[in-house]
Amino acid sequence: MTASTTGSSSSVNEHEGQRKRRGPGPVATAYLVIYNVVMTAGWLVIAVGLVRAYLAKGNYHNLYYSIEKPLKFFQTGALLEILHCAIGIVPSSVVLTAFQVMSRVFLTWAVTHSVKEVQNEGSVLLFVVAWTITEIIRYSFYTFSLLNHLPYLIKWARYTLFIVLYPMGVTGELLTIYAALPIVRKTGLYSINLPNKYNFSFDYYTFLILVMVSYIPIFPQLYFHMLHQRRKIISNIEEHKKSA
Repeated sequence: MTASTTGSSSSVNEHEGQRKRRGPGPVATAYLVIYNVVMTAGWLVIAVGLVRAYLAKGNYHNLYYSIEKPLKFFQTGALLEILHCAIGIVPSSVVLTAFQVMSRVFLTWAVTHSVKEVQNEGSVLLFVVAWTITEIIRYSFYTFSLLNHLPYLIKWARYTLFIVLYPMGVTGELLTIYAALPIVRKTGLYSINLPNKYNFSFDYYTFLILVMVSYIPIFPQLYFHMLHQRRKIISNIEEHKKSA
């Protein structure tokens, strides 16, 4: 799982600034620019919705409901990123991209949407805020990179703010899954019990626990990978300044 937060994330789809020599053709580039502009706008709508709802209510309770529809739409829209990698117009790992995107889609639909009792938890707002800031920065980064005009502020934000946003998103995700466990156990949500004609059983409660456990090996690897990428970018900037 990521926080984009962070899956996408705080995504590790490192085609930003590291594109192959032969980039996408003009048609693919135009499509990617449009896609990233639309996704940036979508997450900006979510950000504005959160701020407006908070100002109107004066607290974080029920803020999720003010951005539920656009959150589901634009987070699910990230599934196209897997296709982009698969057809080769974006030079990122299909497996890594699929893992990151699907983890967020899973949390959006299979946990937050399906277990309505958790929707008012503060942990949901925690990962939503982390995802929102991360995605606005990420899609802006991709857009300007494709246009060969990347402002330093966006580049700095892309390789700096994840230091806080990624752990913040992961914390929100884990706490949300944890809050869903008692409800899943009580209701038997998505579980399949024996006997049945397929001779197959599935315990969604146990599955969610395994998902939480999977964060232990995955989170540090992705986080330190991003820190490594940040060091490389900063090193390249400093070398460029010295040679200028």
